[in-house]
Amino acid sequence: MAAHGQTWAEREYTTALLVLTAATGAVDGVSYLALDRVFTGNMTGNVLFIGFGLMGVADIPVLNNLVALLTFLLGAALGSRLTRRGATPGVKLPRSSMWVLLGTTVGTLVLAGLWFVLGRLGTTEMIVITGVLALLLGAQASAVKHTGIRDLSTVVVTMTMVNLAGDSRLAGGAGAAWFRRVGAIVTMGLGALASAAVIRYLSGSYALVLAGVLMAVALGLLHRARRADLRHAEAGSAA
Repeated sequence: MAAHGQTWAEREYTTALLVLTAATGAVDGVSYLALDRVFTGNMTGNVLFIGFGLMGVADIPVLNNLVALLTFLLGAALGSRLTRRGATPGVKLPRSSMWVLLGTTVGTLVLAGLWFVLGRLGTTEMIVITGVLALLLGAQASAVKHTGIRDLSTVVVTMTMVNLAGDSRLAGGAGAAWFRRVGAIVTMGLGALASAAVIRYLSGSYALVLAGVLMAVALGLLHRARRADLRHAEAGSAA
């Protein structure tokens, strides 16, 4: 499944980030389909929507998209600041990143619970939930950067597709990391698909629970990968 030459920890990191990418697809499905046509992870879409809305295109909520854009930036800044310290030599993911990811997971599930309590959301509630979700995904993207796997940002797949095409045999490349790159594209789509299905037959709050569960699974996998990294680092220092 994984590329040759990867360590067990690297394969585990890849699997975890693919699950986290699926979770982002699920969250974006919720925000677009149930929170008034806005993305909380894909900021490229929000920039375009803001441009469309400012030109008067109907049914484009400029305020919601602007809130998502700004809170994502804030989340990314906070995530970066919180994960600057706590690194362990030889371990890709600092302990601080794990705490940030735990916070984003719990925050997502808390928002889902709040949504259940509120029931039908008004405009204000939609904007608040949109903003908090974007902040959480911004923090998530910053936290996972420390793995060094650039094709798995967990929030966008545009550059992943560019790298996939550029390194393909069709382009004269060696076809490197094709599984990881295709996996990122597929898992984000599957997350969105699952989210859309849950929204269609249940509600957006249930789809947000699905996203939170996926985040929790990814967190567990990242914990295992980090422990493997730590054992490898300890073995190396002992040698």
